[in-house]
Amino acid sequence: MVESVEKKWWKESVEKKWWKESVVYQIYPRSFKDSNGDGIGDLNGITEKLDYLKELGVDVIWLSPVYQSPGDDNGYDISDYRAILEEFGTMEEFDRMLQAAHERGIRLVMDLVVNHTSDEHPWFVESRKSKDNPYRNYYIWRPAKEGKEPNNWGSCFSGSAWEYDDTTDMYYLHLFSKKQPDLNWDNPRVRDEVYDMMNWWLDKGVDGFRMDVISLISKKPELPDGKPGINGYASFNEPANGPHVHEYLQEMRRRVLEGRDTITVGECSGVTLEEAKKYARSDEKELNMVFQFEHMDVDADGTNKWSDKKMDLRDLKHIMTKWQKGLEGIAWNSLFWENHDQPRSVSRFGNDAEYWEESAKMLATCLHMMQGTPYIYQGEELGMTNVPFGDISDFRDLDSINAYRELTGQGVFTPEEMLRYLRYKSRDNARTPFQWSDEKYAGFSSGEPWIMVNPNYKKINAREQMMREDSIFCYYQKLIRIRKQYDIVVYGTYDLLLPEDPELYAYTRTLGEEQLLIVCNFYGNTRMFTLPDNWELGKTELMIGNYKDFKPEKELVLRPYEAVVLRKNGGK
Repeated sequence: MVESVEKKWWKESVEKKWWKESVVYQIYPRSFKDSNGDGIGDLNGITEKLDYLKELGVDVIWLSPVYQSPGDDNGYDISDYRAILEEFGTMEEFDRMLQAAHERGIRLVMDLVVNHTSDEHPWFVESRKSKDNPYRNYYIWRPAKEGKEPNNWGSCFSGSAWEYDDTTDMYYLHLFSKKQPDLNWDNPRVRDEVYDMMNWWLDKGVDGFRMDVISLISKKPELPDGKPGINGYASFNEPANGPHVHEYLQEMRRRVLEGRDTITVGECSGVTLEEAKKYARSDEKELNMVFQFEHMDVDADGTNKWSDKKMDLRDLKHIMTKWQKGLEGIAWNSLFWENHDQPRSVSRFGNDAEYWEESAKMLATCLHMMQGTPYIYQGEELGMTNVPFGDISDFRDLDSINAYRELTGQGVFTPEEMLRYLRYKSRDNARTPFQWSDEKYAGFSSGEPWIMVNPNYKKINAREQMMREDSIFCYYQKLIRIRKQYDIVVYGTYDLLLPEDPELYAYTRTLGEEQLLIVCNFYGNTRMFTLPDNWELGKTELMIGNYKDFKPEKELVLRPYEAVVLRKNGGK
């Protein structure tokens, strides 16, 4: 009953918010732009390219971690939350970048990584010294259970989530690398430290936070075993949505975010629809929105993500529709195909060969016309593709390297099979240097980059696309302009058509008397689509499409990977 009342309120009075109307652009600093020739992207490189982002039309930058870090997990292992990693620059250069972004009307969101720290953080250095150290309870320590790990939880990066430390003859929990010990959020001193640090960054002028694996911060006190997976360990998501997670986020709202005009998005691995309604409530007691990853599992092989299996479009439609309709009027969606943890979408869900350009535009159309805040990952707006890595030595990602060693070592996959899966699914596909031009190293750096450049940079690069009106970049510009021009794109309701069609993704958006029709062909076949009965040709116009010569007909002929957005004339 409560849900229906909330939906009724929402339909009668949609509360407009700038973060609902925004488009967010994620920057992975190490790979965006190198300003000093050391092969590593940096803050001055970002400042140098802010005009590019302004021209694209984005409103918010989400900056992956730039804090002091040993770099075991590319910056997601933080040793000092109030210092900048020397490779990226100085705090003065950060302040200059922030000011330059604000001068262009672009807000900046920091990556908040507080489920865990680095094992080189001073808190953990102290914590491991003795059982009675004042910092001991900042982390999760347990004795052995029957001579083994305290439970069967697995690390995200392979193996056990527990590391034995002989200093005190105990294990500490690390849901990620053993160099990323989990913080104990049940300790109020830990929460005080986190809130104080967040306020420090907001006082500096940042505009919000993307909260890394925030759904994992509250663990059940008894730390129960979970269901074993392919490697014999329970999923690292076992602790997700723990007993106090909403209590702690509401406390964070009161202590940090209340009274500040911020944008907050929580990375919520293992989140359910019902839990998401609590995290991203319309009353803003916790977060503005969450990242859920159900649609990122459509091409998994059961519980194993390492495969090159292609998705069934019907599964994708079911999941996207579940979240579109399930959060309608109650919470807010985040829309994404890519981020630093996912391969390139045009290689994964499109066709990065014969129909590279068409399928990249189609995927953008399908996503950006849904309800929610769209996130663009650097290079997605160019249709950057997966990378033809030659050997395991070409990879830099801890997750990929560990999975290769573990799964080939256990005989689960041959080296050739595992390399094939890594070329399809590895996070490093998204982490190769941004392709700025057809110059050496793709214009990213004057020195050899920290990871290989995709050899297709001479064809796929920003300089070429910014000079061509029909490029993927220009198509993204148009999608963003449409979003800013038409309220229906942001606030209209979503309804799926043809749920069982295996090749077409069609849906409508409705706001009052206005309606949009979005039809996307996800495959290389030509398909027919009949306009719904309530659509008259004479009152239908093309808002955007990825082929030049489209004409509305009652029987639409959709070419390979074609996408069209039709609008009923009248109204705005």
